[in-house]
Amino acid sequence: MTRTPEEISHELLDAARKAGAEAADAIVLDGTSVSVEVRGGALEHAERSEGTDLGLRVFLGKRQAIVSSSDSRPETLMAMAQRAVAMASEAPEDPFTGLADPEQLAKGWDIDALEQFDPTPEPSAHALMQDALTAESAALAVQGVSQVSDAAAAYGTHRVHLAATNGFSGGYARSSRSTSCVAISGEGTGMERDYDGDSRTFQSDLRSADEIGQSAGERAVALVGAQKPATGTFPVLFDERISSSLIGHLLAASNGAAIARGASWLKDSLGEQVLPENLSLIEDPHRPRISGSRPFDAEGLPTQRRAIVENGVLTGWTLDLSSGRKLDMASTGNAARGVSGPPSPSNWNLSLTQGESSRADLLRDMGTGLLVTSMIGSTINPNTGDYSRGASGFWVENGEITHPVNECTIAGNLRDMLKRMIPANDARTFLSRVVPSVLIEGMTLAGN
Repeated sequence: MTRTPEEISHELLDAARKAGAEAADAIVLDGTSVSVEVRGGALEHAERSEGTDLGLRVFLGKRQAIVSSSDSRPETLMAMAQRAVAMASEAPEDPFTGLADPEQLAKGWDIDALEQFDPTPEPSAHALMQDALTAESAALAVQGVSQVSDAAAAYGTHRVHLAATNGFSGGYARSSRSTSCVAISGEGTGMERDYDGDSRTFQSDLRSADEIGQSAGERAVALVGAQKPATGTFPVLFDERISSSLIGHLLAASNGAAIARGASWLKDSLGEQVLPENLSLIEDPHRPRISGSRPFDAEGLPTQRRAIVENGVLTGWTLDLSSGRKLDMASTGNAARGVSGPPSPSNWNLSLTQGESSRADLLRDMGTGLLVTSMIGSTINPNTGDYSRGASGFWVENGEITHPVNECTIAGNLRDMLKRMIPANDARTFLSRVVPSVLIEGMTLAGN
């Protein structure tokens, strides 16, 4: 008889107790994924995987050890527990480790309200292949597309259950459905590529494969004839597709683990202005049908809506129990973990305040500068916030796009850049990170 992730997690805890652990938590992930790729109108690759992954963390005082496995047989669970206890007995003490107190734990959540699992039947491999073929065909139908390097469709489900000796026990199931396409325009050294894709919790929310393929093709064709831009100081408009990376740098710098190490350009900025006064950055892990939603974190603490930045002011760090203890602060309920490592702070769903202007308005107002639609590589100094990234996109003259550009570098300092952000109103609200296109004036651009 097949056991559920909940049953396996409690069996792991029982094994840990019998092996001599003073405390323990167990996480079990059970998942299925199907993916299909096509090329040239034929099946290129198909894969289906099913499996269960187990992680056990045990404590002996302030010593901890973690073991993982993909084998859930009872004898394996006992061997895991014995090995973990033996490892913990040799581990160095960590004064900040340990489970949550029982009164801190999440209670009475409503997982159905988050709509994390699509109950409709799993699509067949044939249906996935048809979506991928449709996307490929739509891209190739765009005049100027020379080939499609990749068209794919995928489906997946996974169940997770977390249990601990402090009394916590909880789990939930997720589903995902995606379609993507990468199109190539031009020939030889003049080739350019671009992509489009969509990933949703519910099949019914997914954009059509036709739309995705056509968009990928049109984007690739628009890049034909790209050239290096001028070198100098110009305004840069970060397209909505990539603007969330700027917020990602802010989140990394406000992560409690980085703050506790002293390795963050924001380490002395709590309570100070880090964004324009009219902007707030809100974390909301309770948005229905969004991949970053969850009722509790990886330590069993309740997740919560909070303002990371409110009216431009940084209000707090993103903390799990360990980083919170190091900083003498309470966890914000942001612990994440896999089966083979300890919890660490992570963010859930984020939304940046949208502006009143459209992207077209910002293009018009920026005069001459760069619209960035793609970035590669990065050099980010975590201590100073110095920023440098390779970029490509479109040159703007007198508020209008004139030609595509590539092989350039944009540079600045994140502390200054973020304070100068001017947001558009074009963010896609179904994403886990809702960030509109962002204009930043006075950036250094290296091209010709």
